[in-house]
Amino acid sequence: MRIEQIVIDPDPYKPFRLAQGYRVGDLLFISGQSAIDLQGQIVGVGDFEAQAQQVFENLERVLRAGGSSLKNVVKVTIFLTDMRYFDRIVELRGRWFTPPYPADTIVEVRSLYSRDAMIEMEAVAVVDVAAERS
Repeated sequence: MRIEQIVIDPDPYKPFRLAQGYRVGDLLFISGQSAIDLQGQIVGVGDFEAQAQQVFENLERVLRAGGSSLKNVVKVTIFLTDMRYFDRIVELRGRWFTPPYPADTIVEVRSLYSRDAMIEMEAVAVVDVAAERS
């Protein structure tokens, strides 16, 4: 079975000594995406909407680098520092994902990698095999 690291450039996670994700066969395992820009700076301090937007954009970027897309996500785990954003996440899932929606776990955590981070999302997706053949 082929195991291949997903690489993006620039990679704002490089200083943290972790991979953006791995392709294992036709599955992608994507590291938790947070609200950091390409320079590694957190965006939207205190602004959940801005942070969630950046998280979804980052997730989409890594999925594309791995040969997939948001439509091929089968499972997400979303970490929130405040569950009062639960309803907003449900709305955002409807905007960024398409039916059938991915399996999902949403948990509240006391803190993420930075005290300013409000959301992080990891994902499992399938490779877009049809696009690879084109």
